[in-house]
Amino acid sequence: MHLLTLGLNHASAPLKVRERAAVTAERLHDALRNISRRGAVSEATILSTCNRTEIYCRQDQWDPRGVIEWLCEYHNLSMEDIGPFLYEYPDQQAVRHAFRVAAGLDSMILGEPQILGQMKEAFSTAHQLGATGKILNRLFQQTFAVAKRIRTDTEIGANAVSVAYAAVCLASRIFSRLSDQTVLLVGAGETAELTARHFRDNGVQRMIVANRTLSRARLLADAFAAEPISLAELPSKLHLADIVVTSTASTLPLLGKGAVEDALRKRKHRPMFMVDLAVPRDIEEQVSELADVYLYTVDDLELVTEENLACRRAAADEAEQIIDVHTGQFMRWLSSLDALPTLRALRDHVDELTANELQRARKRLDRGEDPDAVLTYFARAIARKFTHAPSTALNTTGSDDQLMDAVRRLFNLSGDK
Repeated sequence: MHLLTLGLNHASAPLKVRERAAVTAERLHDALRNISRRGAVSEATILSTCNRTEIYCRQDQWDPRGVIEWLCEYHNLSMEDIGPFLYEYPDQQAVRHAFRVAAGLDSMILGEPQILGQMKEAFSTAHQLGATGKILNRLFQQTFAVAKRIRTDTEIGANAVSVAYAAVCLASRIFSRLSDQTVLLVGAGETAELTARHFRDNGVQRMIVANRTLSRARLLADAFAAEPISLAELPSKLHLADIVVTSTASTLPLLGKGAVEDALRKRKHRPMFMVDLAVPRDIEEQVSELADVYLYTVDDLELVTEENLACRRAAADEAEQIIDVHTGQFMRWLSSLDALPTLRALRDHVDELTANELQRARKRLDRGEDPDAVLTYFARAIARKFTHAPSTALNTTGSDDQLMDAVRRLFNLSGDK
């Protein structure tokens, strides 16, 4: 019985390779059924995100080649296409890797929490489909428990390490209730989407998305029940925003000091929190001179995120120690399963000896023999027959020190050898 994790991620493969190896949510059921039917694995779970595709599996015989062949066949890839980018982790390394992934230690952004939810969803799908069994069930249950402990006992996820998240954290310091604020996002790219997600996760209900192309603004706005507007409408809507985050590719500033002053007058000088994540800047530097504006640039936030990343690295060292302990515990449990057939055979052997001698003892008692003598004979017969095979083996092997030590440990013997 073996554990195997095989896959590729952001560190081992470029995006164009990861795209070809990805298993979309729509195809996940089919992929799990397919790999199970192929016979290369006894149990399987497939984790596929934008940054990784990994197959966690149990094999009766160690055979990573069989899983690689399945991956190539399923995605119509050649070994030359994907082989150089794959990694494979056996047994203990597979367990440790699962723990590290769930804790965010193997992520592009150290300590990011989204991967844990993705792992839970991947396991849940495989479990409901019947693709997992005793081994992977135990592995993933332990994985989620270890990740929870790391989140609780370390600071791995306590500090913002993306500028989008850092912007939200700063906003929460200025406004006591983010849920009461209106957020204006200028730009509709990846950074704006990530910022919108963080604000929504922090309770913000009202958002406005401004973009040069209204259709692109509408696409992002629809995902968050926000209001889409064009950049031409920006001056007339600016006063509605308590929080403004800009992230466009414009070569010239989109918000000048005059436009912000006009918005502040309409707001009766209620404060505005503004974050300019663009390079070149979307907001004129002079806006920072206004008394009721808190303006931060990408450099301000990157300084914060770098300091926070250093804190996460320190927390990662603690997390690795926790993972080492729990990896050892899981491997001891896994090793104990290999002893189960032998333990069952031993118990069956003892039960058979006992049953035979008990039958003889009852017959002697039925004949009226002395009960004390019958019990004494019964006990000695059991002892002799139980120790016969071990005694014969020890006499046959002679001075096998390893066998002698094993017998002493098994039977808790003391005294000279």
